[in-house]
Amino acid sequence: MQDRVLPLSGIHNFRDYGRYAARGGKLRMGHLWRSGQHFGATADDLEAVHSVGIAKVIDLRGDSERASYPCLRHEAFAGDVVFHPGETASEHGKAAHDEAAEGIQTADEARESMVKLYARLPFRPVLVGTFRLYLKTLADDARPSLLHCFAGKDRTGVGVAVVHRLLGVHHDDVMEDYLLTNTAGNSEARIAAAAVSVRASFGPRMDDGALRMVMSVQPEFLESAFAAIAREHGTLEAYAEAVLGADTSLVARMEARLVA
Repeated sequence: MQDRVLPLSGIHNFRDYGRYAARGGKLRMGHLWRSGQHFGATADDLEAVHSVGIAKVIDLRGDSERASYPCLRHEAFAGDVVFHPGETASEHGKAAHDEAAEGIQTADEARESMVKLYARLPFRPVLVGTFRLYLKTLADDARPSLLHCFAGKDRTGVGVAVVHRLLGVHHDDVMEDYLLTNTAGNSEARIAAAAVSVRASFGPRMDDGALRMVMSVQPEFLESAFAAIAREHGTLEAYAEAVLGADTSLVARMEARLVA
């Protein structure tokens, strides 16, 4: 699946999450994009991103992250950037993986912490606010969009997986796209870039195995999010309607725009 990845230097995990079989057809190619933040984008990166024609950017980061790491845009970018104000991860404005890293030392502790984090992500009020904007954008705007957070793996991973499931993408393909984070582009550069903030907060207390676990994605992480949704609402569709404002009409509009 590496052919769906746009290889960039300063933007990590930039890829197309369309083209999967969905209900009634396939997700459109070149229309649905996901990535990490664009704070470190090079001029060549910005040209490459501009070439795919993104018109809407949905930024899942919190206010503190946006202030500390403002995303760079191409000089000709004329699209919209949408987000719900507030903090989408911890109340201290850290990225989701930073939040999960607090107080852990080993890979096993990191795995457990990430599983617990994912059980909370679908219900974070500010994150939910941006998820609602995300689904409305997909339903109402036919132009290409980009969904991103800090590393493009946790908040973005849950958001993309919810959309995939709502549009009838098979569980195996949902998981395949989620796990592609571990190999998309230069994964070592992605880990190294994000490790700076993790190490700054937690330093030598965390061993390398724990750091890599925090910066990876694992099947049990995403399954934890969906299990929490099932416990609270029974079905993904019930969660989407009650929490994300995505009733059957909105999902139908998403399907009409995204499935061909």
